[in-house]
Amino acid sequence: MATNIGMMDSAYFVGRSEILSWINSTLRLNLSKVEEACTGAVHCQLMDAVHPGMVPMHKVNFDAKSEYESIQNYKVLQDVFNKLKITKHIEVNKLIKGRPLDNLEFMQWMKRYCDCANGGQMNSYNPLERREACKGGKELSKKSVATQPSTKCSASVPKQATHNGRRTDAAHANAANQSIKAVRPSPGVGQSGCSEAERTMFEQQITELKLSIDRVEKERDFYFAKLRDIEILCQTPDIEKLPVVGAMKRILYAAEDDASVVAEAQAMLSEQQQEVEEEGKQKSDSQKRKSIINVDVEAAASNTLSPRQRLSEVSDVHCSGSPLVTY
Repeated sequence: MATNIGMMDSAYFVGRSEILSWINSTLRLNLSKVEEACTGAVHCQLMDAVHPGMVPMHKVNFDAKSEYESIQNYKVLQDVFNKLKITKHIEVNKLIKGRPLDNLEFMQWMKRYCDCANGGQMNSYNPLERREACKGGKELSKKSVATQPSTKCSASVPKQATHNGRRTDAAHANAANQSIKAVRPSPGVGQSGCSEAERTMFEQQITELKLSIDRVEKERDFYFAKLRDIEILCQTPDIEKLPVVGAMKRILYAAEDDASVVAEAQAMLSEQQQEVEEEGKQKSDSQKRKSIINVDVEAAASNTLSPRQRLSEVSDVHCSGSPLVTY
């Protein structure tokens, strides 16, 4: 199960609109921004949808206003993570601030987890019924349900108007046409309506671009910090002169347009390896020569002994009571 997901995983490239659509359809809510879920209550109910009965919904507060109340929701979420042995770290201090990027990334992880847990199927889950046990859950459910009939009623109004228009008799056709022309908006009004829709679309695109920029900057800072740690390690006096460290410095301090830096670093390491091997061969050869010389010296010393010295050595053996001597 996807408890730990890397920053370059496809889960973190899911758009904000897709995340909002998933939350609203799963929990029957009407969130317009991802950061509206910063209180942690939505996350708790998503875990309840994936693992029914695992979340104590009576402790979840959908009416959380202060940071203290939001922290209580995240405590409930953390307890659920501990029960399920989920090692995902919850950055509560960042989430409760309502920052768009932090809340989007955590919600992207939530979506990936829910998709992996049950295949994205929550057909038997009733979010309205489960929210009734929460603080502020009933009011939130009423608001979310009330917005849906209003859209249906507004959609039925033009249909009634068209039916009433068809019932007008031919005698009043000219009067009706004149009234329609009088009520019909001017071209400027129509253009303003189109520009309003375009402006909304552009604002959404700008928001997406800002989120992308924040994500790229966060990745840049992450990798820069790693490179800085490696640089500090390479400057340690104990290992600064090692060939591996020299190759790493060659890569770190290379120019942007230098494409052969990796090959040069590898060449540095191979040359150093050859030097080490040659030194080892030279040491082994010198040791063999020393051993041969020592053997020759001992043989020459034994040949130069006088007969008296040899007899004295034999007498020493007799006197020492060697078991090799027979009487």
